Amino acid sequence: MVDELPPHLAWPDIEWRRDYDPVPYRVALDLMNARNDGIATGEAQELVWLLEHPPVYTAGTSAALGELLDPRFEVVQAGRGGRYTYHGPGQRIGYVLLDLRKRARDVRGFVHALEGWVIATLGDFGVQSWRSEGRIGIWTRDIDGSEAKIGAIGVRIRKWVTMHGFSVNLAPDLTHFTGIVPCGISDAGVTSLERLGLTLASEDWDRALLARAGEFLDQLDKACPPETFA
Repeated sequence: MVDELPPHLAWPDIEWRRDYDPVPYRVALDLMNARNDGIATGEAQELVWLLEHPPVYTAGTSAALGELLDPRFEVVQAGRGGRYTYHGPGQRIGYVLLDLRKRARDVRGFVHALEGWVIATLGDFGVQSWRSEGRIGIWTRDIDGSEAKIGAIGVRIRKWVTMHGFSVNLAPDLTHFTGIVPCGISDAGVTSLERLGLTLASEDWDRALLARAGEFLDQLDKACPPETFA
């Protein structure tokens, strides 16, 4: 099922896609690679794609084999930056394929804006989250008060066109993360909105995220670090 973006949130140069049936990771990766090439040559629209995958471990360009603890699911070389990451049902993913040649050519600024988009949306549901120095991703307080990861960031930029993006743990099976050292971080845990006591449908997350899409896009015209949207 693909749910089209409401007309009042539409940007004519960007395709906004939402899938609610799981999309196999390799299928999504092939589509992203093809779309990235098409955007770079001016033959395809930019794309923001919200979806979920069946259980899979993906390996970034810095993945260390020793961090693959129990490969109980398929392991796919993702081509993005970062290390091992888990994707699966209950985790909402955003693939963001945008042409930075039309915006500030600033890789750090893009990542900062992407993080800010997720942080601001989590805040709309009463969940305080933040960037953590020296740790990749989006962090919050777990039920025991410790710092725990609730969202992951992993991007690749090819010919100034972005691909991959972010994931947010709505209600995944958190035991599936134990098959890897998530993003190479062994001294902190992983949490979810469900674990924090918040039941949230994918459609509700998408609606809140897209309501802030304009803020995210505005930040891409600014050099890093952005002045606002912290």
